[in-house]
Amino acid sequence: MTKFFKTAALAAALGFAAPAMAQDIIVVSHGQANDPFWSVVKNGVDLAAQHTGANVEYRAPETFDMVAMSQLIDAAVNQEPDGIVVSIPDGDALGPSIQRAVNAGIPVISMNSGSDVAADLGALLHVGQSEYDAGLAAGRELANMGGTNAICVNHEVGNVALDLRCGGFQEGFGGEVVVLPTGNDPAEIEAKVKAALASNPDIDVVLALGASLAGEPSVTAVKASGSTAMVASFDLSAGFLQSIVDGEAAFAIDQQQFLQGYLPVSFLAMNAEYGLVPGGNVPSGPNLVTQDKAAQVIDLSSKGIR
Repeated sequence: MTKFFKTAALAAALGFAAPAMAQDIIVVSHGQANDPFWSVVKNGVDLAAQHTGANVEYRAPETFDMVAMSQLIDAAVNQEPDGIVVSIPDGDALGPSIQRAVNAGIPVISMNSGSDVAADLGALLHVGQSEYDAGLAAGRELANMGGTNAICVNHEVGNVALDLRCGGFQEGFGGEVVVLPTGNDPAEIEAKVKAALASNPDIDVVLALGASLAGEPSVTAVKASGSTAMVASFDLSAGFLQSIVDGEAAFAIDQQQFLQGYLPVSFLAMNAEYGLVPGGNVPSGPNLVTQDKAAQVIDLSSKGIR
């Protein structure tokens, strides 16, 4: 039994009603339907709704589309909810819609992407990681492991958060880094990584920006090419974690996206009921998951929690 339910049961036993949280919270993310990363975020959203009793709706465009996403935010504002959670992959494109919510008196918390612009747009706080700093940490670690020539596989061109990851990686790595733009089809990513390795045998590091979509096919590409390049990836998947356990990948960078879904909903519910909210941003990452830790989180990853 979770702590929340234990508390609720105790309150009932003592004759007190469990707290009634906000009734209407809307979450708008940029997560694409075929990206397993966002199903973990939604799992966090759903559990927070269950724990708080809030009426929560999760919405996202079918593809990475800032016009469609801004329209979803505008529609959410028109419903006058008790709070809105947004990811901000492009502050310029989404800023007017977010500020419209703030100007309407609707509390906004950003999550996942947008840590660099959230405060300026009027968000109460941000739950996520500094993408640039996470890339910086990855670059330094891979350089310490002996890497000198790298590609940064960007599967969602136009997402500022991913640009920041590659930018931080370039600074931290210090060696040769080429950004490899792809779509989000794993087969396309595998083919493009193979082609990059074939065209430049000096590549000894492949950094992917998403484990399921890009990390796993990058591992496959390196193995098929006969390359000894190290592979690392942002985020987690059961398959990529197994590659770390097997010594086929170096590490993963975990931003704990379950918390990115869970915490903002919980915070907005508490804010609506009691006026309580953290006084600053909440860093959910980055955490490096290396071979000694990977086996511990494979099961949780397969269950949509890590």
